[in-house]
Formats: sequence, structure tokens, C-alpha cells
Amino acid sequence: MNLLVAALCGILYFIGTSRLGYGLSQATGSPIFYGLILGLVYGEVEKGLIIGATIQLIYIGIIFTGGNMPADQSLAGIIAIPIALQTGMNVEVAVGLAVPFGILGIFIDQLRRITNSYWVSKAEKYAQVMDTRKIFHCAITYPTITIFLLTFTPVFVITLFGANAVTSIMNILPQGIIDGFSVAGGILPALGFAIIIMVIGKREIMPYFFIGFFLVAYLKVDVMAAAAFGFCVAALTMFNSIKQKQKEVN
Repeated sequence: MNLLVAALCGILYFIGTSRLGYGLSQATGSPIFYGLILGLVYGEVEKGLIIGATIQLIYIGIIFTGGNMPADQSLAGIIAIPIALQTGMNVEVAVGLAVPFGILGIFIDQLRRITNSYWVSKAEKYAQVMDTRKIFHCAITYPTITIFLLTFTPVFVITLFGANAVTSIMNILPQGIIDGFSVAGGILPALGFAIIIMVIGKREIMPYFFIGFFLVAYLKVDVMAAAAFGFCVAALTMFNSIKQKQKEVN
């Protein structure tokens, strides 16, 4: 079972970061997607989705400026989720565990870029002699094989042996450190929300955000119900704005 799960995690990480099917990579490489798949594998879909969604909240406001990846949510999710499901780790500790792997993913991405530059230089040489078959291999085949090795291998090894290692470490760690992981895991999703608000937040629409927050936090409105109310409010606001602009034009 552990071997199959480790192989599955390696393949999922490769698919989510290989840029194959470029438009789908944001979905297939998201922690919430990993949470769904691994939740089905372990028979804990709800917990898998909760962990995946909570991890994704940390990175929701991150911008890939110039194509540079400041953190890898895919590696954070694909490592933390199976370990948490296998060891019974709570959500907050799982989130705290995910963050260092998100940073590690930056180095894997840099290795990917370095190897890609080698294949680009090879393709340029083949372009000089008009060898289209080898150009295709340098553009698609060889980089894909290289990326598979770079992404599959570390995830497979960590997932295969990580759960036992994490369990042993958690057993010897003082309770204070474990509590610290829990606190950090609770704060980080809020930090992710704060980042996204700074990026897209506008002063005139911020009250809507706080209305939704207070509905869920204090009136205990279901999240789906709050989303439905939010959609209706957004639609009304948009229609009123369109009517106002038409009046101004007329």
C-alpha cells in the first residue's frame, strides 16, 4: 500500500508541475486536488479536502512575478497530505509540516530551469542543420523525461519513508514544539488571505469581504450559503453598475 501511494504521489506531482496540458496545471497541481485524490485512497475524503484546502489558502495570494516561483504549493501538498492521513496528524500540524516542503520545491523548480536551458542549447544546434525530429525531442521528449526524474524521485522517496520518520520525530518532540506547529498552522492560512486581500482588495468593496466573514464567523452561516449570498450581491452590484454607466452615456 505504501509503495503504491508513494508512486501515485510521485506521478501526481509530476503531472501537476510538468507543464504538460499547461492550462490544467493550476488545477492538477493544487493541494485541494491532491487532497481529493489521496482522501479517496485513504478513505478520508473530507479530511483530505480540508487539509488540501487549508494548505492552498497559504499560497492563494502568491504571484509568480516574472515566472519565478516564490513557493511550491504542489510539493507542500503532495508531501504533507499523505503523511497526515497516514499518521492521523491534525490539520494545523499538517499545514506547519507543509511549509518547509513548499520552500524545497523552489530548488526543484530551479533544477528544472537549469536542465531546460541545456536542452534549449541542444535544440539550437539541431536548428542549424534543420533536424526537426531532434528539435522536437529537445523541446518535448527529453525535458519531460528529465522533469519526471526530478519530480517523481524525491516525492516517491519522501512519501515512502516519510510517514514512519515523521511519526518517530513526533513521538520524541516536546509538546511545546508540537503546539507551536499547530499555532503556526492556524496562522498561515490567515496570512494567505491577507496577501490576497492586499493584491486584489479595493477600499470600496472591502465591506463585502467583512460581511461574508462575519456571516460565517458569528452567525454560523454555512460557507456554501455565504457563497450563494455573495454571488447574488455581486450580481446586483454589477447590474446596478451597468445601469449607472448606461445612464451616464445617455
